[in-house]
Amino acid sequence: MKVTVIGANGKIGRHLVRMLGRSDHQVRAVIRNEQQQPDMEKLGADEVVVADLEQTVDHAVAGCEAVVFTAGSGGHTGGDKTLLIDLDGAFKTIDAGVAHGVDRFIMVSSMMADRPEQGSDKMRHYFVAKGRADERLRESGLNYTIIRPGRLTDEPGKGTIRIPDNRETFGDIPRADVAAVIVESLQREHTYRRSFDLLTGNTPIAQALNSF
Repeated sequence: MKVTVIGANGKIGRHLVRMLGRSDHQVRAVIRNEQQQPDMEKLGADEVVVADLEQTVDHAVAGCEAVVFTAGSGGHTGGDKTLLIDLDGAFKTIDAGVAHGVDRFIMVSSMMADRPEQGSDKMRHYFVAKGRADERLRESGLNYTIIRPGRLTDEPGKGTIRIPDNRETFGDIPRADVAAVIVESLQREHTYRRSFDLLTGNTPIAQALNSF
């Protein structure tokens, strides 16, 4: 499968490019700065494309079979940047996926995106933007999976996770394990047209994805 990674130079994106580069998939790494291209190639990208989410991403999506949207402004940024990347950028990517007949779309969202009113005042704009992007994807007709990780860490991946119910408000998950869940979800039918929260846990990834 030819997979386009939007946000390839982000912390999850870099893990993902490396994992996909070691798999049977082809990976197109989408970056904002062409100076990042050598790093992407070292990580295993088969193709590197420069695109700006504040402009257009059609050329980055055309010809691929799957898109992973893992770009994000982060909860620490202001509302303006969050709207440009997490909302408008996601909308543009979803619309490009529809226009170019993409078969598969995986969205890296956030815990609390489905219930932003429960989030802190500081983070609420971020959760709202993520939630609206998720809803746009559900309505798009694309074969989606929406992954809502908790607080992201740079701890080594464990290869084990848990998928909590929405009574939980937050928890941690290594970025490497989020990337591993994305790779595992690409062709796992049990994850098609589903949304789920994601935290670190004790269940092997494949088993957890088959049982929720």
